[in-house]
Amino acid sequence: MPPRLVLGSGSPRRKELLAQLGLAPDDIRAPDIDETPLKGELPRPYCERMAREKAAAVIAAADEVVLCADTTVALGRRILGKPESAGEAAEFLLKLSGRRHRVITAVAVKRGDRLWQRSVETVVKVKALSDVEINAYLASGEWQGKAGAYGIQGRFGAFIPWLQGSFTGVVGLPVAETAHLLEAAGIDTHGVEA
Repeated sequence: MPPRLVLGSGSPRRKELLAQLGLAPDDIRAPDIDETPLKGELPRPYCERMAREKAAAVIAAADEVVLCADTTVALGRRILGKPESAGEAAEFLLKLSGRRHRVITAVAVKRGDRLWQRSVETVVKVKALSDVEINAYLASGEWQGKAGAYGIQGRFGAFIPWLQGSFTGVVGLPVAETAHLLEAAGIDTHGVEA
């Protein structure tokens, strides 16, 4: 019997990215953890800790493989989390406007007491945004629940002329690296029936 795949995330985007690998989770169990950064914590270690803590928080049987991920938007040493209001989202967008920033996605895969982990960093350039563009984007509501106040796969993609790294990592799950981790944990990502 192949192991069951549990997606430790309520994100529809992560579920869609898993589908690119031909995988559908057997179950979805979104963990509820405190995502507050520690004092002085840098973006990459923070993101990796979040993915590990999410994986640890998901209760799983021995024959289940748990997949968790965390995506963090970093502007220098600053972590831009999920904005709590349109005002905070506007502040984030103004900071990102005309600049490059980093998007880090950490993936953690758990099976029994084993943990496989990988993080992927992508550099993203945002064009200089006009007030009209920022206000229209805020009005769309797409910023809600998204690190850094944007989703590259939506309207905001029109404001990103360049990126270096993993597009799917920016969306929320770096597909190539995730496939490698899932294979290590015993999940067949090639779609070959045994």
